[in-house]
Amino acid sequence: MVIFLFVLSGMFFLLAIHPFVTYPLSLVFVRRLMKVPDSPGARQPQQRLRFAICMCAYNEERVMHQKMANLLALRDHEPDLEILVYVDGSMDHTAEILREYSDRISLFVSPERHGKTYGMNLLVAQATAPIIVFTDATVLLDEEALAKFRPYFDDPDVGCVCGHLVYTNPGESVTAETGSLYWRLEELIKRLEESTGSVMGADGSLFAIRRVLHHPPPDHLIDDMYVSFMILGEGYRIVQAVDVTAYEASVSDPQEEFRRKARIACQAFNVHRFLWPNIRRLDPLTLYKYLSHKLIRWFTIYSLSLSLLFLLLALVLSGGTSAALLLVFSILAALTVGCLWSVKPFSQITDLLVALAGAGFGVWQSICGKRYQTWVPAASVRKA
Repeated sequence: MVIFLFVLSGMFFLLAIHPFVTYPLSLVFVRRLMKVPDSPGARQPQQRLRFAICMCAYNEERVMHQKMANLLALRDHEPDLEILVYVDGSMDHTAEILREYSDRISLFVSPERHGKTYGMNLLVAQATAPIIVFTDATVLLDEEALAKFRPYFDDPDVGCVCGHLVYTNPGESVTAETGSLYWRLEELIKRLEESTGSVMGADGSLFAIRRVLHHPPPDHLIDDMYVSFMILGEGYRIVQAVDVTAYEASVSDPQEEFRRKARIACQAFNVHRFLWPNIRRLDPLTLYKYLSHKLIRWFTIYSLSLSLLFLLLALVLSGGTSAALLLVFSILAALTVGCLWSVKPFSQITDLLVALAGAGFGVWQSICGKRYQTWVPAASVRKA
C-alpha cells in the first residue's frame, strides 16, 4: 500500500511537470524523427495579399490614442489596410476617442455589452481583405509586422499565423517577472510545436488567418482558441512567426493574474468541451500535443495537490509522520515568505502557484457552467 502511494505521488508529479518539462523534451525527440516544411519566414512573398486588422475595446481610454497611432503607422506601410474596431458598451471615453478617427477606420460602437467574440464576428463579417489580423487594444505591433506576416501565407497549407509577443515590463513586479518567464517558455514550446507540424492554438494578442477559414464562434466562447482550432481541424497548419513582433505590458498584480488565469482557463475549457468531438479526430501526434499543451496543463494544480497528498499519506503510513509534518511546515513557510516578501525563488514559486491555482479554478468554473462572455481590463496593464 505504501509503495503504491509513493508511485501515485510520483505519477501525479510527473503529470504536473509534463507540459513544462517532458512535453517540450519529447518534441525535441520527435523533431529529429520527422521532416516538416519550413515556415517561409523572411522569404520574399509571391503575392501581395491585403490585410484587415480587427480589434475590440472596452474601457480602454488610457491606451487608445497610442493604439490608434500604432494602427495608422501600420497603414503607412500598407496603404490598403482595413482597420476595423468594435467598442463593447464602454463606460469611459473609449468611443469618443475612436470617433476622432472615424474617417480613417471602420468603427462599430455598441451601447450594450455583448463580449469580444460577438465583436470579432461582426468585424470579420465586414472585412473584405483575404487575411484577417486579430489584436488587442493594449498590444503594440512592430510597424513591419504585416509585411512580415505575408510570406507565411504563400504556403497553402498554412491557415493561421501567430505573432511573437514580448512583455515589456518584467522588472515591474515579481508577478510581471514570473509572467514574462512563463511566456518565454510558452514561446519556446510553440516553436517546437511548429517544427513538428503545427502550433497548438493562437493567442489573442496577435494572430492572422485566411478570411475564408473563419468560422464564427458562439458568442460565449473565446474566439482565438475556437477560430484557430477550427482551422487546425480542417487540416491547415498553425505556425509561429518569430519575426512578427508585438509588445504588451504583463499583469503585475497577483490578484489580477489569478482572476485573469481563471477567466482564460474557464473560457478555454468551455471551448475544449465544445470542440472535443472534432479535436479527438486529429492525427495522433497533434492530439498528443493538444492534450499535453492544453488539457493536462489546465489541471496542473490538481496534479500537484494529489501528488503532495499521496506523498504525505505514504510517509505517515510508513512511520514517517515527523517527516510529513516537516514537509508541510516547510511548504507553508516557503509560501508565507513568498507571499509577504519579494524573496526569490520563494516569491516566484508562489506567484506561479497562484497562476496555476487560477487556471484550476477556471476549469472548475467551466465544469459548473460559468461563462465569461464579457471581460474586464486588467488595471495594472492599462496605466496612463
